[in-house]
Amino acid sequence: MLVDEIQRWGVAMFNAPASAHALESCEAKLGHSLPDQFRLLLSATDGVEGEYGLGLVWTAQRIADDNVGFRSSADFRELYMPFDGLVFFADAGNGDQFAISLMGSQEIYVWNHENDSRTWVAPTVMRYLENRMTGALEV
Repeated sequence: MLVDEIQRWGVAMFNAPASAHALESCEAKLGHSLPDQFRLLLSATDGVEGEYGLGLVWTAQRIADDNVGFRSSADFRELYMPFDGLVFFADAGNGDQFAISLMGSQEIYVWNHENDSRTWVAPTVMRYLENRMTGALEV
């Protein structure tokens, strides 16, 4: 169902669904559960690539690895506000990263790596995908 909906918005390539083990491993490395809708998306496809190989949603493994790296980097702790309330899941191709908030309604933000701003971009991960694939979201 989710994959069918995403395909309506444009060109996308889907991986096999993330296994229960992959999702549990990701959550264990992060130290918390993934947001429900995001977990559902990964259980339908472990990552989404858009046109020209654009990584719209990373795999569960990359999500775990990149977030652990961001949260544990001494350099990042000195340069940026904490990342604990976010789960990064995609990049914009320019160094900026997309993240889902662990607070409230789990909205999507883009983190600017140059000035550490976090700007709201979508109310849900599905709206993020729709906007990114249709060109309504530009970074």
